[in-house]
Amino acid sequence: MERAPAVRCRGITKYFGDVVALDGVDLDMPRGQVHGLVGPNGAGKTTLLGVLLGLTVPNRGSLEILGAPVDRVLAVPDGVGGFVDGPGLYPSLTARQNLAAVARLRGRGIDQGSEVDEALEQVGLVDVAGDRVRGFSLGMRQRLGLAAALLTKPRLLVLDEPSNGLDPVARRHVHRVLEGLAAQGAAVVISSHQMDDLAALCSEVTLLARGRVVFSGSVGKLAAESGRLAYRVLTSDAATARRVVAETPGLDLVPDRHPSRPDEGAVVARGQVSAVDDLVVRLVGAGVAVRELGPLVPPLEAAFLTLTGAEGALAEVGAP
Repeated sequence: MERAPAVRCRGITKYFGDVVALDGVDLDMPRGQVHGLVGPNGAGKTTLLGVLLGLTVPNRGSLEILGAPVDRVLAVPDGVGGFVDGPGLYPSLTARQNLAAVARLRGRGIDQGSEVDEALEQVGLVDVAGDRVRGFSLGMRQRLGLAAALLTKPRLLVLDEPSNGLDPVARRHVHRVLEGLAAQGAAVVISSHQMDDLAALCSEVTLLARGRVVFSGSVGKLAAESGRLAYRVLTSDAATARRVVAETPGLDLVPDRHPSRPDEGAVVARGQVSAVDDLVVRLVGAGVAVRELGPLVPPLEAAFLTLTGAEGALAEVGAP
C-alpha cells in the first residue's frame, strides 16, 4: 500500500482581493479513510475543496495530490473526482444520458453502457435512469453527482455536503458507497454540517475557522475537546436524582432551559463523561431507575462550537 498521503498541504494561502479565504493551511489526508471537513460559514471549506479539485490554485504554499505537485488550475492527476457547490448536471438530459456525457468527456475508455449502469446502481438510481434530471429532488441530484464522480474510479473523492436532501435510506446508501471506496484504499473528503454524518463516517476531521486549521485529528479526539457537557437524565424519582447529582464529585446541577417533558422527572447535570458514569452507578444504588440519558448537545457539535468560538450557543443549553 502507498504510504504517501493522498493530500499534503503546506502553508496553503488563498485570497480573493482583500478577503483571505485560506490562511497558511497545513494538512495531510491519508489514503483509505473518510476525512471530514467542517467549519462555520465563511471558514474556507469551499475554497479548500476547490483547491483539492484543481478548480483554483493557492496564492502561496505547496500542494501535492496523490503524490504529484499541483501548481496550476485543472492540473490535478487522474483519479480525482467530486463536486463543490452541488454537482453540475444537464437538466434536460436523463440520469443515464448525464453519465454517458461524463464518460464521453473523460474519454478514457469508460464504458458508456455497463459502467454507467453500475454507477447508477451504486447510488440507487436505476429506477429513474431514464428520467430527466430537471424533475429530480435535491437528494437525487446529489446521488447522481456522486455517480458521475464514481465513473472516474477515484483515488481521491471530494464531496461538498453529499448528504444534502437525502432521506435516511438514501443517506445510508451513500454512506455504504463512501465506506466501500475508503476500504478499497481511496481517500474520501467530505464537507458537512451534519455532525452525525461525521461520527458515522469519518476516521479524521479537520475543523476550519477564519481560514485556519483549529483542529485536525480523530473524531474521538475532537469529541474529547467538548469538555464538560450538560446531560439530561430522565429518572423515576427527580427529587432523589437531584440530591444524588449534588453529591456526585465533578457534577453540577443546572437548570433545564429547554425541557421537553418537565413533569416526567428529568434533571440536567453538567460534567465530564467519567462523572456521569459515576452518577449512573449512584442512582442505581439509590434505587432510582434511569430511563433516559444523553447530552443536550452532542459531543462533536459541542466541540465544534467551542473551537470556533461559539460558546454562547452552548450556554443556551446549560453547558459552560
